[in-house]
Amino acid sequence: MMKLKFWGVRGSIPCPGTHTMKYGGNGACLELRVEGRKEIIVIDAGSGIRELGNAMMSNDLPNGSLKLALYLSHTHWDHIMGFPYFTPIYVPGTALTVHGPVTYEDDPLKDVVGGQMKYRYFPINVSELASDITYSRLREEPDVDLGGGLSLTTKFLNHPITSLGYRFEHEGKVLCTCYDHEPYRNLFITDPDHPEYDEAMALEGEEVAKEQNLAVEDFFNGADLLIHDSQYTAKEYKSRVNWGHSTFEHAIAAANRAGVKKLALFHHDPDRTDAQIDEMAKTYCAPGEFGDTEVFFATEGTEIVL
Repeated sequence: MMKLKFWGVRGSIPCPGTHTMKYGGNGACLELRVEGRKEIIVIDAGSGIRELGNAMMSNDLPNGSLKLALYLSHTHWDHIMGFPYFTPIYVPGTALTVHGPVTYEDDPLKDVVGGQMKYRYFPINVSELASDITYSRLREEPDVDLGGGLSLTTKFLNHPITSLGYRFEHEGKVLCTCYDHEPYRNLFITDPDHPEYDEAMALEGEEVAKEQNLAVEDFFNGADLLIHDSQYTAKEYKSRVNWGHSTFEHAIAAANRAGVKKLALFHHDPDRTDAQIDEMAKTYCAPGEFGDTEVFFATEGTEIVL
């Protein structure tokens, strides 16, 4: 059995306030607990990780030292900014492994994540933390055995920096994350009337984009739960191409093609109010409207058991 809890569902920047109370205003953070496994898995360290850390201090620490694994989708600030406020890293005996990709060879994961804890930014230096923290750089890998019947597959996604999707499998159940991610598209000129149009390059670009999009769908094929980037509507996306995010329409269509059972629309735009999401849910989450996949908007505090 795997149990997931959403501690933060927003993208770009935390947006607490009266208009975001229902779905939540905290940045991306998920908690994953696997039956029979002491290690608690955390996916991303947006601002939602602060409340998760407080809950661990109250509910888990009294039972013994914490063993944690933090998997970062990527190192953009909205996905790591909560790390300095994650109370367990200040507690002696906490063992934390930070996993994630890095984009710049000269900056290891330790420096990217810990670098925000320098005196110019924060009153406590990362070297002063009482916990035992190790760092593990991840690349694209299939079927990594994490022990105890839990396996992990990682997949490169399409974002301005290196981003990874995670596929956790345990006892026949599959949880996938696919964010931050933008559909692959043809980067070559496709207008035959353009003076620099090259038919062969245009056709090749189209084929490559199609292959890459199919590879991502294959990654989350048959998932029991897929948590997918859906920051924009198709109309909004037209002015946000290359920003590294998906549309509701793309996420739903891809999930259906891949036979996903449940799709959580995730990484809500910070300007999206509760009322707007409620209205969108009438369209995008209508049962059977877009196929067999059950679609819902991720909500802070929601727990799902697989």
